[in-house]
Amino acid sequence: MDHLQFVTDYQKNEQLRTSFTRLAADTFGLELNRWYQAGFWDERYIPFSYAAGEQIVANVSVNLLDVIVEGRVKKAVQLGTVMTHPDYRQQGLSAALMNKVMEAHGGSCDLMYLFANDSVLDFYPRFGFTPAREELYTAAYEPQQLPTAKQSFIRKLDGSCSEDLAFIHTFASRRLPVSQRFGTDGGLGLLMFYCLNVFSGDVYYLEEEEVIVICRQEGNELHMYDVISRKAPDIHAILSKLADSSTARIIFHYTPDYSGLEMSSAPYDSGLFVRACSGDAFPGGIKHPATSIA
Repeated sequence: MDHLQFVTDYQKNEQLRTSFTRLAADTFGLELNRWYQAGFWDERYIPFSYAAGEQIVANVSVNLLDVIVEGRVKKAVQLGTVMTHPDYRQQGLSAALMNKVMEAHGGSCDLMYLFANDSVLDFYPRFGFTPAREELYTAAYEPQQLPTAKQSFIRKLDGSCSEDLAFIHTFASRRLPVSQRFGTDGGLGLLMFYCLNVFSGDVYYLEEEEVIVICRQEGNELHMYDVISRKAPDIHAILSKLADSSTARIIFHYTPDYSGLEMSSAPYDSGLFVRACSGDAFPGGIKHPATSIA
């Protein structure tokens, strides 16, 4: 480790950034270069890395977010993009970077959390993280007969179109958290990553409701991933336009706090690990918003 250099917050260094994005692509299949080039890598995403010369060989990224729990704002650090080049594994680099993150941010936030894959479930408890189970919420739905004219007020946005991405970015910059029960704020960069890479063909602007919705119909289920709005959204009007004649269930990939929908929930094992820094327990019965998972 002595021959390695610790580097952080280096997104404007082309050599280090290019090496970082290449390692992320090789490790996770993530496309981060276009995200950077589009201007969506902001100051809230901070890599903590080791470099061998100009090559990034290990990383733990910090995502600075506000978490809303029952209407109360908490300062949070979400960790992600934890990776090590194959030639540098089994040298304690991830552990050393985790310690650097704790030193830098452990005393200035209310909680830290991350989503781990099955291969590293025993790693994070060494740093005070404990597993937390989420809940996935669903609602039965009966399609409504709609005038065809209503469909003309839905504009499908294209995640490969720079104009549409600019519209989403500007609109979402003043968004409300998707839920007051459990939501996030300050995750614009993460949202834009999802619009670019994961849901580029699943983003819709509902002009009358003034909302952007990220959703996907799969069989008889409508999966709702985000509702981006600057005012309290009318979920019933939104669903009446987005659900089709086959829709029987709505699956919410966040914690819904809508009235007038009969909800059910089931445990959802997402690999969530939490470290409380301020003494407050992490809330139960929630689903972290899908579009702000790092």
